[in-house]
Amino acid sequence: MDHFSQYMDWQDTAALLYFIVGWIAYARYSDHESHSSNNLLAITNRYRMLWMREMIRRDNRSTDAIMVGNLQRSISFFANTTIFIIAGLVSLLGYHDRSAAILGNIPFTKESTPFLWEIKILLLIIIFIYAFFKYTWSLRQYNYTGIFICAVPPHDECHEDLEALTTKGSNLVANAATHFNNGLRAYYFGLGALAWFVHPLLFILSTTLVIYVTHRREYRSATLRNLSQ
Repeated sequence: MDHFSQYMDWQDTAALLYFIVGWIAYARYSDHESHSSNNLLAITNRYRMLWMREMIRRDNRSTDAIMVGNLQRSISFFANTTIFIIAGLVSLLGYHDRSAAILGNIPFTKESTPFLWEIKILLLIIIFIYAFFKYTWSLRQYNYTGIFICAVPPHDECHEDLEALTTKGSNLVANAATHFNNGLRAYYFGLGALAWFVHPLLFILSTTLVIYVTHRREYRSATLRNLSQ
């Protein structure tokens, strides 16, 4: 422990633990509340149910195919961007001295050891790798949604339970949206983690701000109120 404290003092350790616990606690809270009706994901899941119900009734489902394609393109953009971010972060691992000189010009910046610099970069790499997996899994589920839409027969020729098909399709789209939402949340926390390069106390403040902004958008935003009406 004494050997570890030479590279990472109590402020950095406390800030990192606060970040990890804050993210996990908010994710658990969000997962627990996702089945209620007072958050953005639950409200939009109702519209996904309506979408699948209308899709089954339509003879021409080109509109649904276009919608799935638009969703896939937006997720593909984030997934591709995440790859470039990870590549850039990996290249920064060996640039401690040059980056420290740049960050040193920022007031109140706390100097980092080469070991701590690598810890900060690795934290960001882990965050964006997590985001990449979330985006790609969401993208695959939208691919499965496209297959599902094409496989559903016209409603007047369907011998299956239409409501069961509606539930199956809406759950598939809802799962894709959930993973996309988790990927976006990783981006928010990744941006908050950038403050650690300046000072651990600023890291704690930025983590708190990310949690507040994320909660406000998901549970108290004007968009939520409009969709709930």
